[in-house]
Formats: sequence, C-alpha cells, structure tokens
Amino acid sequence: MKIFCIGRNYADHAAELKNPLPSKPIVFMKPPTALLLDNKPFYHPEFSNDIHYELEVVLKIQKNGKQIQPAFASEYYEEIGLGIDFTARDLQDELKQKGHPWEIAKAFDHSAVLSSFFPLSEYDKNNIHFVLKVNDEVRQDGYTKDLIFSFDHLICYVSKYFTLQKGDLIYTGTPAGVGKINIGDRLEAFLEGQKVLDFRIK
Repeated sequence: MKIFCIGRNYADHAAELKNPLPSKPIVFMKPPTALLLDNKPFYHPEFSNDIHYELEVVLKIQKNGKQIQPAFASEYYEEIGLGIDFTARDLQDELKQKGHPWEIAKAFDHSAVLSSFFPLSEYDKNNIHFVLKVNDEVRQDGYTKDLIFSFDHLICYVSKYFTLQKGDLIYTGTPAGVGKINIGDRLEAFLEGQKVLDFRIK
C-alpha cells in the first residue's frame, strides 16, 4: 500500500504559504507507518516545535493501473475519506531552503491521519465540502471545486510514474487555513456535515 500526497493543490493555500502555483501536480509519498487510524490520539513529536494540520480529501484506489488515460480515470476510485497531512513546518522550511527532500517533515510516524471511507456516489465529486474544527473553531473550510488539479487528473498524472494498486491512497491537497497544533487540542473533521474524524493532540 502506497500513500501519495499532493502539494499546493488549492490556490488559496499556496498563497498563504507564499508559494507559486504549480504547473504540474507536486507529488510526495508517505510510508504505511505514517497512518493514524480509528481516531487515536496524535502524540506530538519532540523533533518539531511547529507541526501543522492540513485537511484533505483522500481517494482510495480500487484496482491496479498504470499510465491511466483521462477517459478511464474515474474507474479507479469509488470511495473517499478525509485525512490530515501533518507537516513539521519548521523542518520543511529548513529543508526547502537547502533544496533537500521533505520526507522527515512530511512522512514521519502517524503524520497521515485517516478517516473511514464512504461511497463517492453519495457526493458531487466536483464540489465536495469538507471542514476542520480545532477546539470547536472552524479553521479550514474547503470545496473540491477549488482544486487546481482534479481527482481524475491526479490519477492520470501519478499513474504515469507509479503503478497504482488496489488499496493505495491519494491525499489530494489542502485548502487555506492550515495552522499549528498544540498539546491538548481537539481536531474534528466533517465531510458534507458528517463528522468523520475526532481526535486529540497529546
């Protein structure tokens, strides 16, 4: 099982981090050890003082495919969930300045929070509404209509370089509103109004 993540896929998020808009999807990966399931608490690591939450719609790949063409992209996913891409922003900024890879800032243990999955047929995939609350305050409020690169585009692009396999995950990018977590915080995520994540920072 592979975890693909897409960076800067919402213009407002790129702007808030003062990053240019990408002309192609920015792809990075996390190992399976990054997953945090079942609303288990996230234990703040000691190696960073600035861990940020990034709420994202997650696609679950339903069959194997490589070099998938646009006409068939929608056949490769039929379930979605919500996930949080935890990012050690202080480490990431340091790595970016040096031109180094992001892995230790993005792919550390339990940095990929994941909800249960739900049938995509229940939603309008081009306008899915998702929300993150931190301590009962709305911090992120996004719609998939604002994606720079659509779900189908991501399927085609990623599969040019990597064989997609059943069970692989694609974290599709985060909207504006990312911010620092603190020990004691409660994070809740909502998919079209339905609460799908509810966990604490310890």
